[in-house]
Amino acid sequence: MKISGNWLKDYIKTDLSAEKIGQYLTDIGLEVEGIENYESVKGSLKGIMVGKVLTCEKHPNADKLKKTTVDIGGKVLDIVCGAPNVEAGQTVPVAVVGTVLYDKNGNSFEIKKAKIRGEVSEGMICAEDELGLSDNHEGIMVLDESYEVGKPFADYFDLVNDEVYEIGLTPNRTDAMSHYGVARDLHAFLYASNVFTSEFENVKSEVFQPEGEHLFEIEVEDQNLCPRYIGAILKNIKVAESPEWLKNRLKAIGLSPINNVVDITNYVLHGLGQPLHAFDADKISGQKVIVGTCPEGTKMKTLDGVERILNGSEIIIKDAQHTPMCIAGVFGGENSGVTEQTTTVFLESAYFNPVAVRKAAKAHGLNTDASFRFERGIDVNNVRTSITKAIRLLIDIAGAELVGDLIEFYPEKIKPHYVVLRYSKIDQVLGIKLHRENIKKILKSLEIDILNEIPDGLELSVPNYRADVTREIDVIEEILRIYGYNKIESPEKISFTPVKLSFEDQDDLENSWARTLQSNGFHEVMNNSLTSVKDETDAVKLLNPLSNDLAFMRKSLLGGLLQNAAYNINRKNADIKFFELGKIYHKFETYEERKQLAILVSGRDQAENWLVPKSATNFYHLKAYINILMQKLNIGIEEKPLNNSRFSEALEFVSDGKVLARLGKVSNELLKEYDIEQETYYAEIETEYCQEVRSKNRLKFQDVPKFNTVRRDLALLLDKSISYTDLLNEVLKDKSKYLKKINLFDVYEGENLPKGKKSYALSFELLNEEKTLEEKEISQIMQSLIGKFEKVFKAELRR
Repeated sequence: MKISGNWLKDYIKTDLSAEKIGQYLTDIGLEVEGIENYESVKGSLKGIMVGKVLTCEKHPNADKLKKTTVDIGGKVLDIVCGAPNVEAGQTVPVAVVGTVLYDKNGNSFEIKKAKIRGEVSEGMICAEDELGLSDNHEGIMVLDESYEVGKPFADYFDLVNDEVYEIGLTPNRTDAMSHYGVARDLHAFLYASNVFTSEFENVKSEVFQPEGEHLFEIEVEDQNLCPRYIGAILKNIKVAESPEWLKNRLKAIGLSPINNVVDITNYVLHGLGQPLHAFDADKISGQKVIVGTCPEGTKMKTLDGVERILNGSEIIIKDAQHTPMCIAGVFGGENSGVTEQTTTVFLESAYFNPVAVRKAAKAHGLNTDASFRFERGIDVNNVRTSITKAIRLLIDIAGAELVGDLIEFYPEKIKPHYVVLRYSKIDQVLGIKLHRENIKKILKSLEIDILNEIPDGLELSVPNYRADVTREIDVIEEILRIYGYNKIESPEKISFTPVKLSFEDQDDLENSWARTLQSNGFHEVMNNSLTSVKDETDAVKLLNPLSNDLAFMRKSLLGGLLQNAAYNINRKNADIKFFELGKIYHKFETYEERKQLAILVSGRDQAENWLVPKSATNFYHLKAYINILMQKLNIGIEEKPLNNSRFSEALEFVSDGKVLARLGKVSNELLKEYDIEQETYYAEIETEYCQEVRSKNRLKFQDVPKFNTVRRDLALLLDKSISYTDLLNEVLKDKSKYLKKINLFDVYEGENLPKGKKSYALSFELLNEEKTLEEKEISQIMQSLIGKFEKVFKAELRR
């Protein structure tokens, strides 16, 4: 939101610099993201002098150029000019050497001493467009005799320079969505701080002496949709261009002036925060304005020329024939808008239901300055003040005459918020004890009325313009905001008690996984849940997406991680180890939302060095990481081959019929979509399923064994279809208590083996923690294992 410094000073008088004002606004929650300089004429005509053309001759070396001498007050310049209308004796604006001029696009160029076709030129006689005064480039600007030769040209113009604040406003601060609101907040801080002085001008309603009576009436069909509505009839309006001061106010904050009527409504909107709407009164059938709804399917054309089909829930401003004239609080209708032929205006100021306005704006994809304020909740007490301000401006600027009294609908007054504030709660939240009188002064500065003083606190009435302050904690936040966050000193010591998570808490498992991955060199990423999809099957689509690229909820975390990988690879960071904890969304018979841990690896697994010059990541690197994570579940897991279009080769980990994880090599077709040319591997873990099947047998600390482990190796001849996981799961079914570790350390497939066979070399580590294992015990364990392998897998022992 842009706030003009000059406009701000219409409401608050202070001699603070723009930088100080920006600092204080930021301190009280209205973060100033930048301060820009606005000039009504770019460059402010600096370096432009009033000159007199003394001589004008044809250029000796160019047919379309003229050689002139120009007096700029005691100094005569030689200037080559190409304008067809330049003549001796003219008074003209002259840009001297060193002057910077700007074109209509804001591009600048400096006037330099130069030779043009062999003749010296020491400046430039300017046209209106070259000075930024208009778009006229028919010839140089010829001035009348009232301009004094040698004087700065800028002295004859009421130029405006302004400092414009760019405020990053949070959505809850509807009270500050205007210059008046920002000024009020700044004054509250300056008043409560006891350091700086400022004068604040409260804007009040004006009373008029109207001409005659009018026949207009208003009807509100549903008070909940429109609790307050005020209308006014103004005649003899002359729709024309706005005065310069008004145009400059709007231009400073980035608005384009249109005509005096529209500009006045915009001025009140950005000045006081109250949206207004002007109708051509002669186009209102039956001289009646109805606020209500229209049947679903009703068509109306809005000011942008688009025909819109109403859904039946919008608040609509209608005439006596129930013809829609405006989507209330959002956008005006084409058939009732003010034009250059308009002479009588029906001016509207209202408080519309925020929820209804927000739904209408979203449904029709409209985001206007009016809807931005209405849907967040404006100040109901500002409705009359704002319309009277606009009426005064229309009278003064457009020659309007108010006909009859204001027409108002306000059957039930909206009451301020009632809040009980406890001093003990303030002390607890702030961590310091504020003087009670200081608290009262801050509340007064915020226009929060103290209704009653009670033991240990106050009963308060919070004004309606603070729609977000409804609870005790909200008031405490306001007190702290004005008192100053920077004044709360940080303690030298901070005491806290670590909270031990329950084993049933999923965060415990996810945090453990995240720490494990980080310790293995992974970086956590966070991607937007909104995305675009090629296949809309089972996808959750947004009703009102911000753009086509953000129209769906993501069905997988893979797309975001591939984008992250491509971004890094394109910047010569090709070694990828990423993980993300996030949710995915599907629409089956019902909507489904699942949380996953996704892992992506690509490039080298280790940094290049002289010992390991090449260490490209492969499928087994990723599988090793997943195995580490799965071990934390402390359960038996089965590996199964997976056929999935995202992968060229893949596995899934299953337990009790539930898929816990999927991992594989990302298909070349998918990598091509993201312009990734190196092999990439991806895994996704179903975190919620893992938590469900997670064993409750927690690991315990124990002493290092006093006795040594014993290792025995077996070489088995097996069918190629049998995997190491098959062997491992069979061993774990009825494992000896002395068997501590199993490892596959060699695989051989090739010559000297029967067809369809392979050789696995396995190691087994045995340990009795109470005594040394005897050979007899070791032999029994190994014979039991060999018997299992021979019986279940038809394995043969290789000697």
